[in-house]
Amino acid sequence: MIDSTAAYTGWREAAERALYGPGGFFRRERPAGHFRTSVHASPLFAGAVARLLARVDAELGHPGELALVDVGAGAGELLTGVIDVVPATLRTRLRPYAVEKAPRPDGLDTRVTWCEEVPQGLRGVLFANEWLDNVPVDVAETDRHGVPRYVLVRASDGAERHGDAVAGEDAAWLRRWWPIEGAEAGTRAEIGRWRDSAWTAAVASLEAGTAVAVDYGHLSATRPPYGTLTAFREGRELSPPVPDGSCDITAHVAMDACAGPGAVLRTQREALRDLGVTGARPPLSLASSDPAGYVRALASAGEAAELTDPAGLGGFLWLEQRVPAPATVAGGTPHDA
Repeated sequence: MIDSTAAYTGWREAAERALYGPGGFFRRERPAGHFRTSVHASPLFAGAVARLLARVDAELGHPGELALVDVGAGAGELLTGVIDVVPATLRTRLRPYAVEKAPRPDGLDTRVTWCEEVPQGLRGVLFANEWLDNVPVDVAETDRHGVPRYVLVRASDGAERHGDAVAGEDAAWLRRWWPIEGAEAGTRAEIGRWRDSAWTAAVASLEAGTAVAVDYGHLSATRPPYGTLTAFREGRELSPPVPDGSCDITAHVAMDACAGPGAVLRTQREALRDLGVTGARPPLSLASSDPAGYVRALASAGEAAELTDPAGLGGFLWLEQRVPAPATVAGGTPHDA
């Protein structure tokens, strides 16, 4: 538990301390103990990422080493799952990296490099599953005059009050991506420019390949009028959220604001179907010719249905950003355009 004081601070500062500061939630806890992600729902998810990795490997011309960088890796479950299912010819060239603030878990595959910061200059896939929602944001709320003001919070109990009017880069971000000025009192927005910067830096860490962010999110036309900031502990949503280090503080992501030039935004349902996860039921004829195989196929179909359910995990948004390989000149030297 962090040291909670009576002082009020902005939500971004409070959540940063509660999640990642000394004694913070993600310094002590593994996500699997508190919420269930697509990685935990089914090994089919790791299989889909493995197919994405193979696709990017082909696009890059099968480089000598291929990286898979898992940002917000938890206990390394996704990397472990991918290592288990990739073809042997790719496994020998695969370099898996887990980016996580918590200590390396015991028993993790020794091939996984554990690091607190995103490694630089790699070729392959950077995959961030439910990471951006844990990049802290400041919260703005309109006062009775329709002026957006910072929401300040007390870490000990989650009590809130208004602070100064939102100004500078934060105000510019609101005007561009989540305009609430002039709205009725109590209208909220979560200022996502720090997430935009975090994602831009993550994409830039790749020399070539594809970066993917997967999260609950929203687009300009469907911003929630009262925001989405909340907290979870042991699978239960907590209200109000209290940034004291005892729980996960999270908010949905303004995904279109994060997207860079050429990025593709689609639902998890669409992305996983493109990667072979359809949820189709096995033919009934299999029940008589191979009863055990039918049961396995039926269970797999159920897991696929959960991953692609538009009212659940299938409603996640996938933000996909390709990073072309640097142009080269004669002799193989990168061309400085």
